[in-house]
Amino acid sequence: MLLKKNIPIRYIFGKIKYEILFVTIYGFAIEVIYQNFHITNISIPLTVQTVLGTIISLLLAFRSNQAYDRWWEARIIWGAIVNDSRTLARQVLSLMESPFEPDHIEAFKHRMIKRQIAWCYALGKGLRRDDPMPLIRKFVSEDEFEFVKDYDNKHVGLMQLHARDLNNALKQGWINPYQQVEIDRTITRLCDSMGKAERIKNTVFPATYSLYIHLALHFFIILLPFGLVDLFGFLMVPVLIVITACFFLIEKMAIHLQDPFENKPTDTPMLSISRNIERDLKQMMQDQQVPMAFEADKFYIL
Repeated sequence: MLLKKNIPIRYIFGKIKYEILFVTIYGFAIEVIYQNFHITNISIPLTVQTVLGTIISLLLAFRSNQAYDRWWEARIIWGAIVNDSRTLARQVLSLMESPFEPDHIEAFKHRMIKRQIAWCYALGKGLRRDDPMPLIRKFVSEDEFEFVKDYDNKHVGLMQLHARDLNNALKQGWINPYQQVEIDRTITRLCDSMGKAERIKNTVFPATYSLYIHLALHFFIILLPFGLVDLFGFLMVPVLIVITACFFLIEKMAIHLQDPFENKPTDTPMLSISRNIERDLKQMMQDQQVPMAFEADKFYIL
């Protein structure tokens, strides 16, 4: 996720450097032809570019809005994961008890909470198509680690272990059926968030819609110099660069926002959120080894 400050100019304009290079060369070529060969009949009324530019602006605005909706939905999903992870830890710590097996019950609580931390990291890594196993190993036992290895989606295997342990706690009498239902509801909400995030990841933004806007934008840029050359003369090229840069930046912004799980600076900061969840849950179970929060050393956090 991009931070509010210290965003370098080279990052912003680095996304469109090749497009700007093409526009500069193209603009200079039109200007040279127009001035040296005195070809005045190649100009096109600016009304044509104005109408086309207005249409493209509306299409880009709509696309940017849809892309932002996908990004914001991803952030809402991870906000729900934060809330439900804290709720699960609170329920496990406060509802599970046994006067006859205090050591077993404490070990059980810590196992479930650490597994929830592993689940957050596994989901974040899985959405980015990274290997989550090194992080999972830090929080689960060897038996659980071997169990999860057989799953394509490691976070699904961890959730299955949650369900198995919850059922075992009911059989052991550590919780009553009403408490089991409440905890299961929290786990169900986590499963819902997992499915929603996977839906965003696996649903491709319509390629034809992006292609049509991209082609229309390039057609507009090809026509634009013929409308500006009579008005601005030698200043046509910088004016052309400024106008096209605005359009290209809006298009690039929409492209990056539409995929919030691609390990880019504009992503949802899943690993940073998972680290905060780890800190909160370890403090709740009074663990002394609480990690430091992520400190951004760049202009974004992941």
